[in-house]
Amino acid sequence: MSDTGSRNNSTADAALVLRDGDPKPERSDGGRQGGNGDGDPRRRPGGPNMQPSRGIFGIVTIVVVVTVLFMTLNSQQQGEVVSLSEFKKRYDNGSLVDGSVVIRDDSVTAVQLDPATRKETTVRIPMNAASRDAVVREVIRFTDGNAVTKPQSYWVPFLYFFAPFLLFIAMLWYFISRGLRSAGAAGGMLGNFGKSRHRTLTKEMTGVTFADVAGIDEAKDEVTEIIEFLKNPKKFTKLGGRIPRGVLLIGEPGCGKTLLAKAIAGEADVPFFSISGSDFVEMFVGVGASRVRDLFKQAKDSAPCIIFLDEIDAVGRRRGGGFTTGGHDEREQTLNAILVEMDGFNSTDGVIVIAATNRSDVLDPALTRPGRFDRQIVVPLPDVKGRVEILKVHAKKVKLGQDVDLEKIARGTPMFSGADLAAIINEAAIAATMQNKEFIEHEDLEEARDKVKFGRARKSRKPDAIENRATAFHEAGHAVLQAMLSDADPLHKVTIIPRGQALGATFSLPEKDRWGYGAKWLKATMRVLCGGRIAEERATGDIGSGAAMDIAQATNLARKMVLEWGMSEKLGFVRYEGADTREMFMPEKDFSEDTARLVDLEVRRLIDEAYAEAKRILDENWSKVEAVAEALVKYETLTSDDVSKIMRNGLLDKPTVGDLLRAEARKKAAEAQAGAASSKPDPKPDTEPPPNVLPTPA
Repeated sequence: MSDTGSRNNSTADAALVLRDGDPKPERSDGGRQGGNGDGDPRRRPGGPNMQPSRGIFGIVTIVVVVTVLFMTLNSQQQGEVVSLSEFKKRYDNGSLVDGSVVIRDDSVTAVQLDPATRKETTVRIPMNAASRDAVVREVIRFTDGNAVTKPQSYWVPFLYFFAPFLLFIAMLWYFISRGLRSAGAAGGMLGNFGKSRHRTLTKEMTGVTFADVAGIDEAKDEVTEIIEFLKNPKKFTKLGGRIPRGVLLIGEPGCGKTLLAKAIAGEADVPFFSISGSDFVEMFVGVGASRVRDLFKQAKDSAPCIIFLDEIDAVGRRRGGGFTTGGHDEREQTLNAILVEMDGFNSTDGVIVIAATNRSDVLDPALTRPGRFDRQIVVPLPDVKGRVEILKVHAKKVKLGQDVDLEKIARGTPMFSGADLAAIINEAAIAATMQNKEFIEHEDLEEARDKVKFGRARKSRKPDAIENRATAFHEAGHAVLQAMLSDADPLHKVTIIPRGQALGATFSLPEKDRWGYGAKWLKATMRVLCGGRIAEERATGDIGSGAAMDIAQATNLARKMVLEWGMSEKLGFVRYEGADTREMFMPEKDFSEDTARLVDLEVRRLIDEAYAEAKRILDENWSKVEAVAEALVKYETLTSDDVSKIMRNGLLDKPTVGDLLRAEARKKAAEAQAGAASSKPDPKPDTEPPPNVLPTPA
């Protein structure tokens, strides 16, 4: 479904993107494969060569050693600190064990025995340089020389001071040595930067097969041949043919390139190495080329196999283009490594490279030539039949109601990709869940389609009455022209409910997929785009910025008619649009200033003719525009049948939004009242009211 006109509340908006042949919406692809796993089955965790981990044992050993060390060092400092007189008193009354008095450099210690519990404790007299001589003489005197003198070891204070630093160094050494062992023997931890960061996919890992891929039958057929090559190569080589070395998947974002690659991994019984183009380039020079060589080396060792390079334009751009400043370009070195590796394949290697990109125009010619990428498979946007199949694939995962018409949804979603259609099903399921429905209804899919393309409806916004009337006439102008012009697409619905950045929108429903544009359809569409501004100006006597999107779309159509499609009699059968490689900031222009002036005049002429014709039609049918506008103010949204009835007799008999809300409110109030009445207990017949109580008014 296409939006042929909308009243926008901002001046910056997206123009209608048209194409010659395949559509080229300017969006970046989101899905990508890649990872940082090694991919070598001989190096996987749990492989036969893997050594048991000693991490827990090493950590426990370090903790035990440190604990014993600190307990030993602190054992001297434990005990009760007493004075010299108290120590002498306890020695005289026999509380201290004979022969346990020890004189050290910093203290005098002895063992005290509790006669009741027979528990031994340590008693200590601390000493310093000033009091040492006097304390030692007094201890020797009252013990009659029975005290034992032990010199202090110099290693004890040294270890006590440096133990935390030694512990930190030991733990740091342990973790570094463990990292070096796990990083690989030859290159060590730094050498691991050159290792390929691909992932090895299998059917169990992806869960995707060809049954999950719909709408791209031709691409599936060509990929099926590749899988057959790998399974039975002799079948094709007996006639002298060779296995293709590379397959390039080209398509717009969301068309299913990465999904197709996952299906290949699900169908093929060979190793499938997946990596993204951005995973080759790092901050270190030469890492990309090293990873390319490592990837192809592992692939040859695992042959037959498939290498999938997602987003190859990240490293495969045309060399020498753009604002390069010379010197070493890491991306070019990576590309050179890919070219050399692909050119070095033998027919018996059994390695096929599959790459995906949505920017095939910027790839290097040496990369896309036969012999490297022998096949270029286009994954286009799906047609009506393909969209129905895609919707059916995604609808298997949800519950649909009886009124759902997937063919109608498919017909109303031209130029939608597979990712857009999947988003429609998902959004419809979310909306139905939020409304506590048992299944998805057709109106949920309609709302999800509009939400995916134009944004969420802002029903809570209450526009000003004057602004609302201007928006109604603006959309009425679009709708009347859409319904009256036979060369334009049929009208689907018109609304003044804000959605996204637009204050209102008029939707058309194409009867078929349009892969080319005729001059009659283009001129009719330009008239529809002009109708909003014309009706708004006549009804309000003023013009606003709401026609910004209409102006952008009409200008884009007129310029393409003149510059690309040769639809100008004065400029003739000539293409003036430059090649879009997006390598330069300034657009390419291969014509003179006189021709540029003539281009501007022709674009202005086409738009002026469309504007004048649209004004004439609306002036002749102004009563119909007023009737549609008044109905929009009353009902907010009109279908194509509603517009047809209004244009025939000006009458439309259906409840308004306010009527529906009031009916719903009355229904809820009645249910609440009935619930309250049923919860009251029945009055007992023999119960009499107390005295002096009056009946209530109820």
